Amino acid sequence: MKETILAANKSGRCAVIPFITAGFPSRDTFWETLTQVDAAGADIIEIGIPFSDPVADGPVIEDISRQVLAQGMTLDWVIDGLRARKGTFRAQLVLMGYMNPFVQYGLERLSADCSAVGVSGFIVPDLPLEETPEFREAIAPYGLTLITLVGPNTTTERMKQYAPFSKEYVYVVSVLGTTGGVNKHVETVADTIRRARSVFDVPLALGFGLCVPEQLDALPPDARPDAAVIGTALLRHIGNGGSPASFLAPWVRSN
Repeated sequence: MKETILAANKSGRCAVIPFITAGFPSRDTFWETLTQVDAAGADIIEIGIPFSDPVADGPVIEDISRQVLAQGMTLDWVIDGLRARKGTFRAQLVLMGYMNPFVQYGLERLSADCSAVGVSGFIVPDLPLEETPEFREAIAPYGLTLITLVGPNTTTERMKQYAPFSKEYVYVVSVLGTTGGVNKHVETVADTIRRARSVFDVPLALGFGLCVPEQLDALPPDARPDAAVIGTALLRHIGNGGSPASFLAPWVRSN
């Protein structure tokens, strides 16, 4: 994933990492929607695993999670669907979810199955560094990655504790709170990115609250991310009947 982001940067653009909740807009249409997101130019795709208590997600993703859970969406369903479509996606795939579904699935089984179906790594918002050893030990033999999350409230010293375990890219949260929030304090975002840049030697992906590429243009040149994570705005666009391609087009342009 690191090389994928760096390749996008070398071509003159910020790498694009769309987030889409598994099972959205519906079980019947999800896989076609995921295929469209991939075809629209995504570099990495985060597939959200719905959970009944999504503490890091804002109201849009929380409502979508409840809808798809009510339709019977499960982690097994996602893995089975990816297995049936292995090799068809150009973008690399990351599962973003909470520990409860992953533990219920079984960490060893999760690692083996995800490796077999083409998943490259995980983002687990409710897993602090001190509780990561078991997860990391399970995924390590399969070459999978646990993506580090940092935010404005992450001290530089805390970032340094995460640094040895951050191998592909670091997810920089732009706001304190849940996904979908908008941080209008450019200086706060810039400070977080600069501090992260001073600690980590892997690309930085900025997420939470991104809607349009111009938000990145507002950042100082030395505080711009290597990748952009777009979730809530994309899901809202798709939910309103828009196509992934029309939303992502401004993001995948060379700049």
